[in-house]
Amino acid sequence: MDVTSTLNGLGVLVTRPKHQADTLCRLIEDHGGIAIRWPALIIAGPRDPAPALALFDRLAEYDLAIFTSANAVERALPAIRERGDIPDRLDIAAVGRASGRALARHGIARCLQPRDDFSSEGLLALPRLREVAGQRIAIVCGEGGRELLVETLAARGARVDRAEVYRRERPAAGDIGTLLARWKRGEIGAVTVTSGENLRNLFDMLDVAGQDYLCDTPLIVASDRIRRIAAEYGCRRLLPARDATDDAIAAALLDLATHSLSPAR
Repeated sequence: MDVTSTLNGLGVLVTRPKHQADTLCRLIEDHGGIAIRWPALIIAGPRDPAPALALFDRLAEYDLAIFTSANAVERALPAIRERGDIPDRLDIAAVGRASGRALARHGIARCLQPRDDFSSEGLLALPRLREVAGQRIAIVCGEGGRELLVETLAARGARVDRAEVYRRERPAAGDIGTLLARWKRGEIGAVTVTSGENLRNLFDMLDVAGQDYLCDTPLIVASDRIRRIAAEYGCRRLLPARDATDDAIAAALLDLATHSLSPAR
């Protein structure tokens, strides 16, 4: 990223969960923007942790463990380490760069990841995941996530179990009046979203008046899937980031600051 680039005072609504927003907000401010924190997602513990803990007790019986998010890594690794750590023969895979980086922070460097398409679809295209008949696969994830990995791997002949280590919740709406007043004054020039649920929660929190503002504001989306959801909601000014990492989102914001956006088709 070009450290000399500037956001020229661009106000950016950052919707990451509160505990994950600091790095992106700092990047925005370092590049001359104004970070406006508005968490549209809360990461909480699972309703019933027992099934995941029981799976971790049997982790040596599995051939592959897939971590679907950085939250899955951060929530699961302490419990796995309490039970003797990652088995030596267990292959590890991650969906998304943030998941891989979280594993690396925990000292796990041997991680299967796509080179370009950092999504479930990209992971499923890897040779290691194409021939899985008879294998046992653990998917470490949140409650209610996408079923694509489970369904595809099961269809390929694997025995797949989920270890749900967190859940996503919608925060209370907060001071919507103040936020809408800032929008009306032109202080919010871009919005960032990093998941479909993040976007859905934001729409629900904003209600009709705020939704109109959102649909007319440049929206940084972290995947093609989120872009499709945003278009279905009526968002007209969509700018994709190359992935959901803070650096990629900051780069998309810098691109926005120097180029005009056309309405989404």
